[in-house]
Amino acid sequence: MKCFYYLAPTLKSTQEISDDLHNVGIKDFYIHVISKDESGLRQQHIHSSNYLETLDVIRVGFLGAFLGFVVGLICVELMRYLKPFGPDVPEFVYLIVVALATLFGAWEGGLVGIGVENSKLARFHDDVEAGRYLILIYARRQKEEAVRAMMSDRHGEAELAAVDRYFLNPFSRVIRSPRSGGSDAKALQKG
Repeated sequence: MKCFYYLAPTLKSTQEISDDLHNVGIKDFYIHVISKDESGLRQQHIHSSNYLETLDVIRVGFLGAFLGFVVGLICVELMRYLKPFGPDVPEFVYLIVVALATLFGAWEGGLVGIGVENSKLARFHDDVEAGRYLILIYARRQKEEAVRAMMSDRHGEAELAAVDRYFLNPFSRVIRSPRSGGSDAKALQKG
């Protein structure tokens, strides 16, 4: 499944794109719009994005879990070396220490991630702030060509800004397309 990033100039255009995507067979669950005008999206019954897409909760949560795991391992090694609870500490206690440190790190990472914009969407921050509508279209392999053809035929005003093969992977990077029609833009079209 690929995620296509399109930038639309107006709410009316976004509504038309949403309707045409429905006609191609893309359901609301696979169409997410990011905009400053959330009330306009709601009034037009356009499916807006959710917090897991717009915030970096998952990526920073995983990083926090990793750091917590490392800190837990360091604590276990210190406990084994210093023996603050005596020499006869059962091994499962060390496992519990690592697990608790990992969970605490994930929790802290999630809390930090709530305050951070999704790193994949940060490249489009200025466009969204300028009033444009970022449309994320998740298309399965069978629907990819239909989505591309419909968008190029019916919605020339919408700019294909990026294609993400791994949107669900929080550590993959999205490369934004250049605004000119150069070779990089043609490579993006092939995706």
